[in-house]
Amino acid sequence: MRLALLSSGTGWHVQDLQRAAATRDIDLDLCEFTGLSDWVPPLSTRSATEYLRVAANRQADAYLVRTMPAGSLEQVIFRMDVLHAAESRGIAVFNPPRALEFCIDKYLTTQRLHAAGLPVPSTWCGQGADEAMVAYEQLGGDVIIKPLFGSEGRGMVRVSDAETAWRVCHAVANTGGVLYLQEFIEHDGWDVRAFVLGDQVLAAMKRHSDHWRTNVAQGASTTRLRLSASEQELAIAAARVVGCPIAGVDLLHGPNGWHVLEVNGVPGWKALSATCDEDVAGAVLDFIAQRVQA
Repeated sequence: MRLALLSSGTGWHVQDLQRAAATRDIDLDLCEFTGLSDWVPPLSTRSATEYLRVAANRQADAYLVRTMPAGSLEQVIFRMDVLHAAESRGIAVFNPPRALEFCIDKYLTTQRLHAAGLPVPSTWCGQGADEAMVAYEQLGGDVIIKPLFGSEGRGMVRVSDAETAWRVCHAVANTGGVLYLQEFIEHDGWDVRAFVLGDQVLAAMKRHSDHWRTNVAQGASTTRLRLSASEQELAIAAARVVGCPIAGVDLLHGPNGWHVLEVNGVPGWKALSATCDEDVAGAVLDFIAQRVQA
C-alpha cells in the first residue's frame, strides 16, 4: 500500500509512523499541507490531486492527515476542498474531510454529539459579549471559556468571577472571536482519553492533574485504564457521530455521570503509547490497510 502522509515537518508522530511502516508492506510518502495543489480538469493521466501524486507517477492508495497547520481562511478552506476532491475521486482519506471539519470546530462537535443523544456539558456559543455574560450566569457562574478552534488545552481559561468573565468575553468579542462557554463540571482531578479505531477502543488512559486542565501537553500525568463495555460504547459512539474512524475521545466523569468533552480528529498518541505499551502507529497503519483493501 502507498500512503500519503499529510504532515508539517518530521516530528515524533511522523517518525513513529515511518518506524511502523518500515516493518509493513507500506510505502509512506511525506507531503506538506502547504504544497497542496490541483488541476481542474485533470491533465492527461493526472487523475487525482497533483501534489499528492507520488514517486514513479503512482497514485497514493490513501491519505492520512497527521496535522492541520495554521493558515489564512482561504488556505484552510482550500486544503479541505482538496481533501474533498480527493475523496470524490475514490481516494480514502483518514480522517474524512467532513469529519475533520466537525472536529476542528468545537461548536459543531458539541452540537452533533448532543443531537445524537450523547451527554455533553451545557454549552453556550455566540458572538456578543453581553449575551455571553447572560449565559455565564445561567451556566452557574463557573465556566470554561475555550477557543472555538484549538487543541492541547491551549487558550482555555476557567472563569468563576463576574468581573473577569466580563473582561474575557469583551476581549474575545472585540477581536472578532466567537465565544464558547461551557459549564465547569466538578471532578476528581482526572479525565479519560480513549483512542478509537473503527468500532473498537484500542487503548485508554487516565490523565491526572492538580489543575483543572488535564491535557498531557499542560503537564498532566497518565495511567493506563481499562474501560467498561458501556464506557467503550460511549467513546465509539462519539467518534461515529462525527464520522471519525480514527479518533481521540475525551471523557469526563462528573456528579451526573459521563460527559463527552471533545472528539479529536487528528489525535496524538505519544503519551498513550508509553502509558499503555501499545504500538498505536502500527495499529493505525494496519487499520488503514484493512479499510483500503476491503
